[in-house]
Amino acid sequence: MSFYTSLSGLRGAQTDLSVISNNIANVGSIGFKRSRAEFGDIMPPSTTTAGQGTRLKSIEQQFTQGGFETSERELDLAISGTGFFVTRDALTAGSTYFSRNGSLKVDGQRYLVDSNGGYIQVLPVDTEGNITATGLGAARNIQLPLTSGTPRATSLLSLGVSLPQTADKPDTRAVYNPGHPYTFDRLDANSYNFSQQTTVYDSEGNAQAATLYFVRTGSTTAGDAADTWDVHLFVGNEEASASGSTPVVPLQLTFDASGNLTSPTTSTTFSSVLPSGASAPIALTVDLGTATHQGPGTFSVDSVNQDGVASAKFSDVSIGEDGLITAVFSDGSTQALGKLIIANFSNPAGLRQQGDGRWTITGDSGAAIIGQAGNDGFGRIQTGALEQSNVDVTEELVSLIAAQRNFQANAKALETANTMTDSIINLR
Repeated sequence: MSFYTSLSGLRGAQTDLSVISNNIANVGSIGFKRSRAEFGDIMPPSTTTAGQGTRLKSIEQQFTQGGFETSERELDLAISGTGFFVTRDALTAGSTYFSRNGSLKVDGQRYLVDSNGGYIQVLPVDTEGNITATGLGAARNIQLPLTSGTPRATSLLSLGVSLPQTADKPDTRAVYNPGHPYTFDRLDANSYNFSQQTTVYDSEGNAQAATLYFVRTGSTTAGDAADTWDVHLFVGNEEASASGSTPVVPLQLTFDASGNLTSPTTSTTFSSVLPSGASAPIALTVDLGTATHQGPGTFSVDSVNQDGVASAKFSDVSIGEDGLITAVFSDGSTQALGKLIIANFSNPAGLRQQGDGRWTITGDSGAAIIGQAGNDGFGRIQTGALEQSNVDVTEELVSLIAAQRNFQANAKALETANTMTDSIINLR
């Protein structure tokens, strides 16, 4: 019987060595939790019989806090306190895992995933960042948006300009002659007096340049009947017609002797155009209003406004101490996307290890208690940091020496039992 008693001790010491070796091997694994082998004696059959050795009761995980290693990544997270991140291994109907590894990244479909490729789970929030549903049943994947807001195509372009009464007429310039007659060409700066550019948007929020070219066509000081100007409107590389149809006709402005605009008296709707890069035709109505006039001085633009709305582009993501994930866009606006789920357990040591710093629920662990970071005993989120393993190398080395001594002692007991058996067998 002593053979088997010593053998159980050898097995126990070997298991202890394996557990300690695994702890040391994972000293650099993010979010790893050390384990400890727990043993118990085997009950003797009677009070007059010695014990029958030892047995492995369990390998208990030690969920103490690991140290933090700071980083410069916004998506490196650590939980300060109790709790686990929640992930799923598929977009739909995947297995649920719990982890302390907060090394996150964005995949090719803009989903937030951990270093194992698991989809980070969040709870839905309203525009103020308040949770609107709780529990694992409300958990969802989080996908970073490309744009924010609802785009609206520009339909009205309002501006006020001051046109100099001393401006010349381009068609009288010396560069034009019978061999080279005058014609308007936006690429020829001699064919117009002034230009003004602004940005307009198509129905999907794509930006296009809208450029107005002002050409003086009549001057009372030069003997013409009225002070008149033509306004050519280009959206991108396409010219729109003030007549609303082809052929292209510029908008004609007329001023009285005091420099007041007398025509047109209302806004003008130009024909729709489809410039390169636009997703849909753009039709603009130009309103010069009462601010447009002709007078002394130089050309100036008093006001330019348009009613289109662009989709702001995604530029960054931030995660707060409470786990609120916020998208930041190019126009400075923000959007609350969700709150990281933090899960607690009545008995974390009962969780089953799945490798790569992940655990799953068992009957011993109890059901997951779902909450948000910083509330009701749940740990807070620290950004720009990763939780290292909670393995103390010095402690493990001391335990390794003790396990080695236990193994040697049991081996010696086995050797002694063998010697005694040989002595008995060799009796004459």
